[in-house]
Amino acid sequence: METKANSRSDGITLDMSVNVHSMNNKDSNMVVNSRERHQMEDVTLYFKKIATALFYGLSSFMITVVNKTVLTSFRFPSFLFLSLGQLAASIIVLGIAKNLKLVSFSSLQNNTFGKIFPLPVIFLGNMMFGLGGTKALSLPMFAALRRFSILMTMLLELKILSVRPSVAIQISVYGMIGGALLAASDDLSFNMEGYTYVMITNVLTAANGVFVKKKLQTAEIGKYGLMFYNSLFMFMPALMITYCTGDLHETMAYDNWRNPYFVIQFLLSCFMGFILSYSTILCTQFNSALTTTIVGCLKNICVTYLGMFIGGDYVFSWLNCVGINVSVFASLLYTYVTFRRKQTPDKELLIPTTRGEAV
Repeated sequence: METKANSRSDGITLDMSVNVHSMNNKDSNMVVNSRERHQMEDVTLYFKKIATALFYGLSSFMITVVNKTVLTSFRFPSFLFLSLGQLAASIIVLGIAKNLKLVSFSSLQNNTFGKIFPLPVIFLGNMMFGLGGTKALSLPMFAALRRFSILMTMLLELKILSVRPSVAIQISVYGMIGGALLAASDDLSFNMEGYTYVMITNVLTAANGVFVKKKLQTAEIGKYGLMFYNSLFMFMPALMITYCTGDLHETMAYDNWRNPYFVIQFLLSCFMGFILSYSTILCTQFNSALTTTIVGCLKNICVTYLGMFIGGDYVFSWLNCVGINVSVFASLLYTYVTFRRKQTPDKELLIPTTRGEAV
């Protein structure tokens, strides 16, 4: 009896040991599977970060080049009409995407305009004056003067959000501005109208960054809703401005409408207006404003040097060239300083991305 009892006890102990060992193996397998799953998610997220950053950089670079080709190389008479085309493209693309259930945003209501105001006005002004500056200035000067938007955004952030930039950030920003001023002091193709357009665009870009941050908190509208309604509400005012200035009549009489190469470039510019806004949202979504700012700075460097050969309106002088290169070097310094602070929360980035640029 005692032997049987011991045998039964040993059997139970053995079964419990086997069960515990089996449970430990299952737990171990679960831990391994969970680790592998997290690794796969990390790889996927990393790929999305790289892909969206490249997408934004390429989109921002391409629309600047395409706009410059349309407005300068083809001598298209109206940047106002081109901005009208970009508004129409955003409305059409987002409207179709919503009907196909590819994106979702709330339907138009009586208080929709009030919810997103003043973003539509800022959006339209940013697009129009940005295109005007692109037409009137060479790309190197345009890229150099656009760096003033960083200073304006920094000051606006300091005043509204009480965010104080570091010394390194201030040095890099002031270097960009100093280089731009040096280049402007000997700009042999000086165009007061173009300078005015770019500086207005810089102010609107700074305001756009601050208000987008606030309006994106309106969940019932969402980021796609902001893009759609900004374009929808401003289409008729933009059409009226184009008509009253005579640009609509001048555009209809333009000779190159039968030139298929120009038509392709024009349609590409319209579509790229939407792509730029969309790529900015994606880049910021997966990388935060930090990477968007870095990619924007790197893109402007490419635009600066390529612009010396595209458009045919850059006039070389040593002082102008030195000033542009000083501004480029300061942009690289700003990029390095910002990248080194990559573990810092977004709210301490100090200079938010200039999202929503039309050029």
